[in-house]
Amino acid sequence: MKKIMILMSLSVGLLAACHQAPKKVLTSGIDLSNLDTTANPVNDFYQYADGGWIKKHPLTAEYARFGTFDQLAEDNQVRLKDLVTGLAAKQNTAGSIPDKIATLYNLGMDSVKLQQQGSAPIKPWLESIAKLNNKKDLQNELVTLQKNGIMPFFDLYAEADNSNSKMTIASINQGGLGIGDRDYYLENDPHMKDIRAKYMDLMTRLFTLSGYADMVHQPAAKLAGDVMKIETSLAKASWDRVTLRDPHKNFNKMEVKQLVALAPDFDFQNYFQAIGVPQVKMLNVGQPTFFKSADAIFKSTSPDAIKAYYAWNLINSAAPYLSDDFGNANFEFYGKTLSGRQEMRPRWKRVISSINGSLGEALGQMYVAQYFPPAAKQRMVQLVKNLQNAFAERIQKASWMSQATKDTALAKLYAIHIKIGYPDKWRDYSKLPILNDSYFADIMRSRLFEMNYILNKIDKPTDVNEWQMTPQTVNAYYNPTTNEICFPAAILQPPFFQQDADDAANYGAIGVVIGHEMTHGFDDQGRQFDKNGNLKNWWTPQDAKNFTARATVLSNWFSSIQVAPNTFGNGPFTLGENLADNGGLHISFLAMQNALKKGQINPNKMDGFTPEQRFFLAYATVWAGNIRPQEILRLTKEDPHSLGKWRVDGALPNIEAFQKAFNVKPGDKMYLPADKQAIIW
Repeated sequence: MKKIMILMSLSVGLLAACHQAPKKVLTSGIDLSNLDTTANPVNDFYQYADGGWIKKHPLTAEYARFGTFDQLAEDNQVRLKDLVTGLAAKQNTAGSIPDKIATLYNLGMDSVKLQQQGSAPIKPWLESIAKLNNKKDLQNELVTLQKNGIMPFFDLYAEADNSNSKMTIASINQGGLGIGDRDYYLENDPHMKDIRAKYMDLMTRLFTLSGYADMVHQPAAKLAGDVMKIETSLAKASWDRVTLRDPHKNFNKMEVKQLVALAPDFDFQNYFQAIGVPQVKMLNVGQPTFFKSADAIFKSTSPDAIKAYYAWNLINSAAPYLSDDFGNANFEFYGKTLSGRQEMRPRWKRVISSINGSLGEALGQMYVAQYFPPAAKQRMVQLVKNLQNAFAERIQKASWMSQATKDTALAKLYAIHIKIGYPDKWRDYSKLPILNDSYFADIMRSRLFEMNYILNKIDKPTDVNEWQMTPQTVNAYYNPTTNEICFPAAILQPPFFQQDADDAANYGAIGVVIGHEMTHGFDDQGRQFDKNGNLKNWWTPQDAKNFTARATVLSNWFSSIQVAPNTFGNGPFTLGENLADNGGLHISFLAMQNALKKGQINPNKMDGFTPEQRFFLAYATVWAGNIRPQEILRLTKEDPHSLGKWRVDGALPNIEAFQKAFNVKPGDKMYLPADKQAIIW
């Protein structure tokens, strides 16, 4: 999940008769019921600021983690449900966007039809796989699956060329792991062994339930073992998550003929022709050593085992869209075992998520028309400008940078492309067929439509106006290859921005998130791209050395945090997000100070808190949440963000302004000496 933001909109009085009414009294922006005043803020600020919220929002059975993000997403899903059910209850013009949304929703919600169909929707696919005879058949089936968004062995997509960001090229990257991360296959502690055993149980059950075991006359357990052997071999060849964060190591532009020489058995010369991009001559091969190993696995593994692997990729991908037997088995592993969730989400939530994935911008256009006023866009633009100016001040005052590097950094900062609310041009879904045959069939049609959309970008100019998130997404992002920050409409709401609150709280919440996104352009990954999005070194050697030394302080700090018994944070893996939090806090606090000087913030205590205290309390509220022990372990392994608690109690000791605001002293747990703090931006 990446970061977040919201607008700034000050309440103004309305004219009554011929006189201006008094300005509306602003609140502090701090909900006192969210606090736990029995906790000491100098020792556990997270508990002090969020303990009340945590108590009020115990985890329900369907959640492995529930925080303020999830609360906003929940509210948002209800809005989307109202939109979709309104369409589903109407007679819509056949083939229209409302008709497609309604059809997909009604199919997904028709539990009777789903139970009656059982595994029938995937039978033709499995029968085709069962009939494969030779290497050529296996190569062709790889193309067929990937054209439909199912990615055995490796992933294919389109991305901006890191050496020429104005153009988009094909990119292939390591993949093919059903559990997700390589460490699940390679680590041998009891927890990981249990996960692998239950994954085998899942495969065995679904190979039986789907009928594939009967088709090929092999025991389901043997098929599961064949798949596990392939995936374990792929895991051994996969790069770890820290290495995957290095943009230089993961950009290896080469000609197709070089890729053919590297991995001849995948037959990439014919692969690109068959998948629909015959013009490809150059592409990025993200992890060359992985492809060399994966090719060897493909070559040395028996056709029957590869067929089982293909069948499993299809079954696993299809399970959420089939009968309850499939869905429940899928949830038992991915929900309960991996995350600790106790109960599957209600069907309507799962179906709304499917519509978001299939017709996202179409639904987003309706969402924006209903819930996002146009005036909000301009207010957000102004707030972003305020943060840019504060960031520029921080850059100019950075004693560890030369002026030449500062000048280039400032040019990049002010070149950031700002996207707020919704795209100026909506995506066309007129050629996406949504029929009334089966839920799974329509999901596959939407995947084929999406892959064609992606492949159509290859070897064409990069569309800098394209959005990577839908407007109804509760999130935000920075993209280094287009040097853009994006804040969808759905995130521009409380608790991130409160229209009736004094701006100290708004700078602490939405302001920090804006600063967070900007800082991604200058974190350990983003700093390696220039203002045009090209992977290009614009740093002097000494400035780069100084940056690395300061970033290492933060990396080591988060690696020292014990997030669970015998489990510590991964500082190098989470470094980019922790740098962004650190920068966002410093930048937005300065922006708040600038607003204070201009009289735009109440300088007095409100609800007993100074502006500085309100800033940090609002920041902490953004990360309030409850989480299950299994999810702590999973996220520590897979998520480049630190856990919510440590985005507060891990981040704030590195902020001198926080220590002053709450009078944190040596000996307090939230205290970190100035010479130990990480100060970069």
